[in-house]
Amino acid sequence: MILNHLGGFMSVPVADLLPRAGGESVTCKFFQELVNILIGYIFKSNERSSKILDFHHPHQLKEGLEGFSLDLPDHPEPLEQILVDCRDTLKYGVKTGHPRFFNQLSSGLDLIGLAGEWLTSTANTNMFTYEVSPVFLLMEEVLLKKMQSIVGWSEEEGDGIFCPGGAVSNLYSILVARYDSYPDVKTKGMCAIPRLALFTSEHSHYSIRKAAALLGMGSDSVQVVPCDERGKMIPRKLESSIMEAKAKGLVPFYVNATAGTTVYGAFDPLAAIADICDRHQLWLHVDAAWGGGLLMSRRHQVKLQGIERASSVTWNPHKLMGAPLQCSAILLKKRGLLQECNQLCAEYLFQSDKHYDMSYDTGDKTIQCGRHVDVFKLWLMWKAKGSEGFGSQVNKCLENAEYLYEQLQKRDDFKLVLESKPEHSNVCFWYIPPSLSELPPGPDRNRRLHTVAPQIKAKMMEEGTTMIGYQPLGSNVNFFRCVFSNPATQQEDVDFLLEEIARLGYNL
Repeated sequence: MILNHLGGFMSVPVADLLPRAGGESVTCKFFQELVNILIGYIFKSNERSSKILDFHHPHQLKEGLEGFSLDLPDHPEPLEQILVDCRDTLKYGVKTGHPRFFNQLSSGLDLIGLAGEWLTSTANTNMFTYEVSPVFLLMEEVLLKKMQSIVGWSEEEGDGIFCPGGAVSNLYSILVARYDSYPDVKTKGMCAIPRLALFTSEHSHYSIRKAAALLGMGSDSVQVVPCDERGKMIPRKLESSIMEAKAKGLVPFYVNATAGTTVYGAFDPLAAIADICDRHQLWLHVDAAWGGGLLMSRRHQVKLQGIERASSVTWNPHKLMGAPLQCSAILLKKRGLLQECNQLCAEYLFQSDKHYDMSYDTGDKTIQCGRHVDVFKLWLMWKAKGSEGFGSQVNKCLENAEYLYEQLQKRDDFKLVLESKPEHSNVCFWYIPPSLSELPPGPDRNRRLHTVAPQIKAKMMEEGTTMIGYQPLGSNVNFFRCVFSNPATQQEDVDFLLEEIARLGYNL
């Protein structure tokens, strides 16, 4: 059906798409055909019989496939080829909105969020000043205040900004925390401050160490705190790590607690960690990039008890809340600190004699200049779902995790990595093929089990029926990690995943 009904317009150069007098019909036809391609992809993404991935190796895509070429021409190509390129780009990509895509923490294809993303790209504006982005900046203010109130801060508290992702949000938290303790670092650099120490759990996101390296403190300034068997930071180990750092001449200033670790989905004991931070006068950051969505659920928000005591919070609505990528916020309790830390007063953007309230020129709060509009899709989704709708969506994802956990307990060919019920929508497990089922525990069995998940994943990608991630962690050899963030996923998809893993791995 696609590309069959556009008459002779396909040979028209792309330049003639401009919506000038006489060009309306060409423009409309092009965009109608593009919308057909996009809608077709949306429907295919939700068909369980369709592949998640039409897998090809990098060299195959580089060499070109069936009229699809990555090479860039010297002369413009006709619109027909441009539409083919749009279609094939989707064809050879991964359908992350598919109900059987379990590979990443961000998945699903929210149609209202998608509509918001389309509108955002059509507006094509920047978030640095009110004069070029009046409505979007007010939406950002409304969203940030809503999220801050859900965290538990008062109306007099709270600041923030939407960022390119959770790693950048975490970077902001360290940057601002350091400035709060040592404001001279902004102008004089690291030579003006003592050797600092920051603390995070061994299961925390790697972005904490990366941020410390990027900010000039060095990754060695990050003190890694041990976790218990569930992947939670141990408070008494945190306190002893702080005392050890002080004894070495380091100056502790920041603790990162995780609400929803990447692999196990664990929640650090926030209230106990907050007590320690109070005693030692340390900045408490809560990385709730993955777990922040549970705040929307009355059933599960108790798992983040104590988050209201944080000095800053990372929260990614593009994960459990299903907003299209990218949508991440850094929330700070102390108002004005973000501006003080980053402000440089570029006069070509932030003139002092504008005729409106210049507090809405938020560009000087950020380390960026240009900033993508990440707020509209979330604002539109909130309008469409309401807070209760997001809560129901979160509950559904965790119910799917509980169902998978229950099914794994019933089977002899699978083994759970954590025997306890999952806190989040992460479920970690091994598949045990018949060839390993009779082997006694030991190095040889572990060595062979370590190769099972990668081999099954390779077959899975070639067949394209489902997708799930794997990794080792600590002393545990490679295991599968299933994460649920797509509300379209049903119990039948969970059943399919287990049967597909068993089918692909049975003869290993």
